Amino acid sequence: MPVATMNPSTDDFAALLEESFAGSAMIEGRVVPATVTAVGSDFVTVDVGLKTEGRIPSREFAADETQPTVGAIVEVYLERIENALGDAVLSRDKAKREEAWTRLERLSEKKETVKGTIVGRVKGGFTVDLGGVNAFLPGSQVDIRPIRDVGPLMGQSQPFAILKMDRPRGNIVVSRRAVLEESRAEQRAEIVGNMAEGERRKGVVKNITDYGAFVDLGGIDGLLHVTDMSWKRVSHPSQVVEVGQEVEVQIIKINPDTQRISLGMKQLMTDPWDGVSAKYPVGAKLTGRVTNITDYGAFVELEDGVEGLIHVSEMSWTKKNVHPGKIISSSQEVDVMVLDVDAEKRRISLGLKQVMNNPWEAFMAEHPIGTNIEGEVRGITEFGLFVGLGPDLDGMVHINDIDWNVPGEEAIKKYNKGDNVTARVLDIDIEKERISLGIKQLSQDPTESIDLRKNSIVTTTVTEITTGGIEVSIADGALKGFIRKADLARDRGDQRPERFAVGDKVDALVTAFDKAGRKVSLSIKAMEIKDEKEAVEQYGSADSGASLGDILGAALKQAKKED
Repeated sequence: MPVATMNPSTDDFAALLEESFAGSAMIEGRVVPATVTAVGSDFVTVDVGLKTEGRIPSREFAADETQPTVGAIVEVYLERIENALGDAVLSRDKAKREEAWTRLERLSEKKETVKGTIVGRVKGGFTVDLGGVNAFLPGSQVDIRPIRDVGPLMGQSQPFAILKMDRPRGNIVVSRRAVLEESRAEQRAEIVGNMAEGERRKGVVKNITDYGAFVDLGGIDGLLHVTDMSWKRVSHPSQVVEVGQEVEVQIIKINPDTQRISLGMKQLMTDPWDGVSAKYPVGAKLTGRVTNITDYGAFVELEDGVEGLIHVSEMSWTKKNVHPGKIISSSQEVDVMVLDVDAEKRRISLGLKQVMNNPWEAFMAEHPIGTNIEGEVRGITEFGLFVGLGPDLDGMVHINDIDWNVPGEEAIKKYNKGDNVTARVLDIDIEKERISLGIKQLSQDPTESIDLRKNSIVTTTVTEITTGGIEVSIADGALKGFIRKADLARDRGDQRPERFAVGDKVDALVTAFDKAGRKVSLSIKAMEIKDEKEAVEQYGSADSGASLGDILGAALKQAKKED
C-alpha cells in the first residue's frame, strides 16, 4: 500500500494563512508580554511567542529602574510581526508610553494629580515629562501669579493637574496653577474657618486699587472697600492707607462659598450720624465745605463723615437750569440752611438760596403793587412781554394788559426786543416767583368815564352790519358790543340790520357789562320798552283816557322844551 502523505492541501494552507493574518491583526499595535532570552551590549533579545524572536535596542531599557535579565518578563510594543528581514519589530519605549497613557487616563478620570518634570520651553509654554509621555504646560498655568523666571522650577518633580487628553493625537495639557489653587483653597478654608464676622484683626496692606485695598490677614487676603475706610468721603484709598502699612480692621462679612472676606475700618470708629437730628435741626444755618459737584447738586461736608446735599433747585433764587458748577466750586466754604434730616437714610437736605435775600421779597419791599417801573424788553412770546427788572428778575406784561383799545395780538406787535418800557406793578406772587406788570394801567380806563351800569343808556357807533345783528363801538373804540337782530327794535318789522349803516350813531340800553372781559351786552328793544314805560308813568296811565300816541307826543314835546 502506498504511504499516505501528511502535506496539507492548498485549501488547508490558505486557511492557516488566513488564521495567521487574523492573529497578527489582533496582536499588532498592542503591548504584549515578552520573555528576555539574551542580553547584549547593544540589544536585548526577547521572545513574544512568534516564529522568530525580536531585538530591542538596549538604550530603551536605560530608564528602567532594573535592567532586564535572561528569563525576565517585560512589556513590549508589537509594531509588526515580520519586517522585510522576517524579524518581529518590537519597542520598549512605545510600550512604556502606552503604559503611561493608560496610567494617566486612569488618574485623569479620578481627577488626581500626576507627577511630572518641566524639561523644556516651547512657544506659549513649557514641555513636561510625565514619565514617558510629554505634555504641554501653558505659560498661564505655571503659577497663580505671573512669574518672570521659571528656571528654579525646571527639572524638579512636582504635581500637575491634567486639563485635557487626546490620545489619538498624542496631546496632553497640564496645569501647575490648578494644583496650587486647590492647595491654597484648602489653606484658605482652614483659615476662614477660624474667623468670625465682627471680629477685630490686624493685617498688612498688600495692594491698593481704585475701589479699595487688599489686606493680608495671615495667609488670606480680605478686601477693605473704599466706602468702609472712613465715615467721611474718600476719593481714593491711597488717601487713607499705603502698601505695607499695618492696619486694624473688623471682619464685616465672610462668604463661605467664595471664601471672600469683607473688611472695614470705619466700623471701629464712632458713627458721626448718631444724634445727627439734634445736631442739625431743620432751619439751622451752618457753614460747610463743598466736597463733590454733580449734575443734580453739590455735596457739602458739615463734619467728618456727615455730608448734606444742596439740590440744584435750592442753589439760587433766579438761576434756573444752570449746572451747579457754575454757581459754586469744589472745596468752597459755603453757608447753608438745613431743610430736612433723614437720619435713617443718612440724608440731609441743604439750601444755599435760603441764606440769601429772596429777590422777590426785596422787590416787593421796594416796589409795592401800584408802583411804576422802567425796564428793557428781554423777551416776546405769544402771551406777553418779559421786562427786565434788574440783573436777575423779570416781570411779565400779559397781552391783555398792553392797551385798553387795541386787541393784545395787535398791541404786542408794536414792541421789539430791547425796547425800554414803563409799566405798573400789578401783582407779586413770592411763592410762585412771578411779577405781573401792566402798560395800559399807566392811563385811565376809557370806560371809567362812561356809565355802563345795567339799564343805563349809551351812544354807540355802528362798525359792521351782519345778518344776525350789528356790531358797535363805545367811547371811540374803547369797547365793542353786539346788538342782536331780535334786540334792534321792539316792533318785529323794524328788526332789520340793513336799516342801519356803518357810522350811524345808535343809542342802546346796557343789559350786562363784564368789565374784566370788557364785554358789553346792548339792546335797542329794551331801551324802547324802558322809554315807553317811563313815559306812561310820567304823562298818563291806562285809565286816563289818553292814547299811547298822546302820551308819547307829550313826552317828546317835553324833551324838546328841555333841550
